[in-house]
Amino acid sequence: MKNRNILSIMALFLSFSVAFAQEEVEETESSAVTVSGSVDAYFRTNLGAPNKLPGDAPGTSFANRPGFSLGMVNLVLAKEGEKAGFVADLVFGPRGEDAVFGSPMNSVLNGSLGGSAQIVNQLYAYWNVSDNVTLTMGNFNTFLGYEVISPTANFNYSTSYMFSYGPFSHTGLKADFALSDDMSAMVSIMNPTDMTEFNIVGTYTLGAQFGIKGVYFNFLYGDQDGKLDEDLDTDGDFSAGSTFQGDITAGFDLSDNLFLGLNATYNSTGAGEFVNGTSIEDVDGDAAGFYGLAGYFQVATSDALSLGARIEYFQVYNGGLGVIGLDADGDGSVIDLTLSAQYKVGDLTIIPEFRLDSSSEDSFQDNDYQPTKSLSSFVLAAVYSF
Repeated sequence: MKNRNILSIMALFLSFSVAFAQEEVEETESSAVTVSGSVDAYFRTNLGAPNKLPGDAPGTSFANRPGFSLGMVNLVLAKEGEKAGFVADLVFGPRGEDAVFGSPMNSVLNGSLGGSAQIVNQLYAYWNVSDNVTLTMGNFNTFLGYEVISPTANFNYSTSYMFSYGPFSHTGLKADFALSDDMSAMVSIMNPTDMTEFNIVGTYTLGAQFGIKGVYFNFLYGDQDGKLDEDLDTDGDFSAGSTFQGDITAGFDLSDNLFLGLNATYNSTGAGEFVNGTSIEDVDGDAAGFYGLAGYFQVATSDALSLGARIEYFQVYNGGLGVIGLDADGDGSVIDLTLSAQYKVGDLTIIPEFRLDSSSEDSFQDNDYQPTKSLSSFVLAAVYSF
């Protein structure tokens, strides 16, 4: 009997040891640091227009340098634990520099021209409070818009006007809620848009998102440039009013081979005031901003080849942006038609792209450097994912 009890205790201990060892392995595996990312480069030229400077390209982000040009190296380190984790997303190269343009402040304050913060695309830690609630703090890419910074997640290599002039990144605290299998929500408090390293103006921006069955309603509201100090000798300086942006994104698989994506956005910055107390409303009380609508169509013709198109309408009102030609009232619009193909060779994606930008006012120039309303261009990109 005694030996049987000992054997039973040993068997029980053995079973606990095996279970504990399995838990140790599972936890070790789940908390391993992963490395992923991409490398991209491209060739770009205008058709029937000068192609010597970035300003000769459409006024959108990233794919705007002439001739053969570099994109970026994107290196993403991530750790996904059961209860917590982190993401460190680093970028090197021209595309990366453009993506983190709001991150030179620490370097400037330290009296230098560059710094390590200028390679940080995202840097955040998160806590899975429960199966349905996650808290995230740090710098994360925006939740607005259909397109993203990484070229691996966009079908078109060049980017839209709505993406280029919406926010790129935020720094703050957000809470994500999984309400059901088909519904989600997010609320956040953040620094002003693209103020990624720290808050130098003392105001904050609120963000929110509600998702249902692949459709996401995104909202942003806050004072982006702070309250200027009226005690300072800064007569004539101007502080804009608060910015509001509402945005809708959606994606639908119409069939096994056909996909439709949609994006609509509206951005408005209210009238502000001069430091000396003279209200801008005395001059023009109307808000300024932009709005737009884009459709994304993609069809897979084989496992290796896909074809796609982006059709975007983008409108600037009351002088909200100077990226396209505007009329005397500060209004102007542009239609962007982009036709792209993706051909995959293993982890390499080759993207030939033809793009036509047509504006309501003179926004471009022809080969004789005369103003014109349209610009056609060609891009050939190579994107490698790992």
